[in-house]
Amino acid sequence: MIGIIDYGMGNLFSVSKALERIGMPYIISESPEELNNTKGLLLPGVGAFKDAMTSLQEKKLDQFIHRYVDSGRPLLGICLGMQLLFEESEENGHFQGLGLLKGRIVRIPDRDVDGERLKVPHMGWNKLHFHQEAPVLHDMEEGFVYFVHSYYVDSIDEASLLASATYGVQVPAVVGHDNVFGMQFHPEKSSETGMQLLANFAKAMERSEEII
Repeated sequence: MIGIIDYGMGNLFSVSKALERIGMPYIISESPEELNNTKGLLLPGVGAFKDAMTSLQEKKLDQFIHRYVDSGRPLLGICLGMQLLFEESEENGHFQGLGLLKGRIVRIPDRDVDGERLKVPHMGWNKLHFHQEAPVLHDMEEGFVYFVHSYYVDSIDEASLLASATYGVQVPAVVGHDNVFGMQFHPEKSSETGMQLLANFAKAMERSEEII
């Protein structure tokens, strides 16, 4: 069973419906005691980095997430949830993240590309480009996925970069190290490619020895 972390800033309905489509049982909870009875965790997120970290800290879920990861069970962060996995963010100031992966969150530059000004936030479909093999990318082609974000991961450890997309800059799209994974886009809104990514995470979750 997958646990979906409810800390007040996630699109829980879309994520839960996606899990139902792949036939994966889940619970939605803010209780560490309940979430600890799962084989894998999803950390969804929409909104501002600071608000999300504050909510996690107030509910003591930041401490729980670290203990859960230390147990060897897999964690998947989605959109803002992925950004929270990293060390720090420059969104509206300077704030510390969970520090499970190395890197910092910075704003997408609204630069000119091919004579056109990039729109920020980045909203739309972009193609994935795979960098290395990983359980969440097993038996997949480089399909298109749906992004909605204004910030991205900079200074990422190349060993953690599993797939990227291009939007003026290289946007780390799928990241992972040991049993910690993240997807900057919304897999639950990314059609068949997104469903396969979630299914791959669920399969690897059932065989956690393949991840860690």
